[in-house]
Amino acid sequence: MNKEIYLEEYPKHKNMRENVKRDKNRLHFHMMPPTGWMNDPNGLCQFHGINHIYFQYTPFLAGWGTKLWGHYTTQDWIHYEEEEPFLFPDTKWDRDGVYSGSAIVKEDGIHFFYTGNVKLYDKEYDYIMNGREQNTMHLFSPDGKHITYKEMVMTNDDYPSNMSKHVRDPKVYEKDGTYYMIQGGRDEKDRGCALLFQSADLKNWKWYDTIYPEKTFGYMWECPDLFEIDGQQIMTCCPQGVEQKGYDYQNVYQCGYFPVNFDLVNKKYEFGTFVEFDKGFDIYATQTFQDEQGRRILIGWMGIPDAEYDNDATVSYDWIHALTMPRELSFKDGKLLQKPLKEMQELRKNEFHCALSEFTQWEPEDSCFELHIDFEEKAEKVEKVEIVEIIEKERGQQSRSMKLQLREDVILSLEEGILRLNMGKSGRGRKERTAKVEKLRNLTIFSDTSAIEIFINDGETVMTTRVYSENLKQKVTFLSKENTGSVTGYELGSFIVHHHEEV
Repeated sequence: MNKEIYLEEYPKHKNMRENVKRDKNRLHFHMMPPTGWMNDPNGLCQFHGINHIYFQYTPFLAGWGTKLWGHYTTQDWIHYEEEEPFLFPDTKWDRDGVYSGSAIVKEDGIHFFYTGNVKLYDKEYDYIMNGREQNTMHLFSPDGKHITYKEMVMTNDDYPSNMSKHVRDPKVYEKDGTYYMIQGGRDEKDRGCALLFQSADLKNWKWYDTIYPEKTFGYMWECPDLFEIDGQQIMTCCPQGVEQKGYDYQNVYQCGYFPVNFDLVNKKYEFGTFVEFDKGFDIYATQTFQDEQGRRILIGWMGIPDAEYDNDATVSYDWIHALTMPRELSFKDGKLLQKPLKEMQELRKNEFHCALSEFTQWEPEDSCFELHIDFEEKAEKVEKVEIVEIIEKERGQQSRSMKLQLREDVILSLEEGILRLNMGKSGRGRKERTAKVEKLRNLTIFSDTSAIEIFINDGETVMTTRVYSENLKQKVTFLSKENTGSVTGYELGSFIVHHHEEV
């Protein structure tokens, strides 16, 4: 679909745009597709004060189809412009879809890199080692809206010969005047890896190295990212084929990061332990960028491929899927912390504050709220005690119990250091996700009409899920009596989106 075909088809689908408006599950403060299908966030960047959020987009079908790049812009993360789609599969190198990619900002404009997908049908293929072209594409835009040129810079022939036909999702990283491109890959031995390419001018790229962890970790790495934050190098990716291990890796595919020490000049790479970004049901294909304030901002797809649960409640209204709230990252005490952007505070209204012992029930409008709970430890005067007694005291702190009902059939509970998110019918197949929490200090919960994001202990742990309640007159109920602390709550308003058909 090129731009001309899109513009020709757009007026024919006015009924889709009207149908979308009827759905009570349309989110108030999350980015969604105007119609149709949304998945990976792409090309995230800020240029001349404007934040650009591109995304995988099938505009006229609430299902899997040929991908464009949809496009929102915002200056304040509250008011949004729905722009016309930015990128179309209009060359022989990307004819079957413009797949995921990224942006790098320069003084005169924005350079974009993405995977051009071509699928062959002339004979039988396994579509792993053959039958697919994954072309690395480059384009330049002076403003993030108009494309000056678009070119193919690498094909599968430019990748190492031991790679499968699954090399994709380029992200560019600049270090000491040299550009490095990281892409996710799957090699011929079904080992997930990251490929590095090098360039001096953003146009001419050569393979530089292939990076593996010490032990094989999944058969494919998607959506890699490489950046530095607070003095720490971080490599993010979405490994496929990692089996569940205790309370870790509970989703069909994982999404997280390695703290790393990459000496790119000498090709020496050290990996720390992989940490999941989120212990909930719905996050994948995260991407980060640094804004003009110097903040490292993360946005993810609030979905996951091939899950046993679904988001089909919205399909009859001609749309599906959404993005997470934008989250600011920081690195402290060996952990990557996530917190909602401070701009989200502009949505607050009808504040209440009380002691935790006084909090019983609350019915926020449309189930859209921000709830913050600070837990207090009971002060105990301890003089001379044996080591055994200290250990028992610490165990007592860790075994705090807590039970919070977020919806009629959505319960967040803590018992013996395990935080559990349990869902009933409104989970559409989502049942339980768990996270180890040694000591629960605080919770911040953002609930939207059909999404919940839970930030635990200042964002050390996060749990994200979609939820589809039969009605939105839902009461938040605190079911624990023994806890002490404080509660602050706000109802939340909506993003203001200017749709381009209104121009």
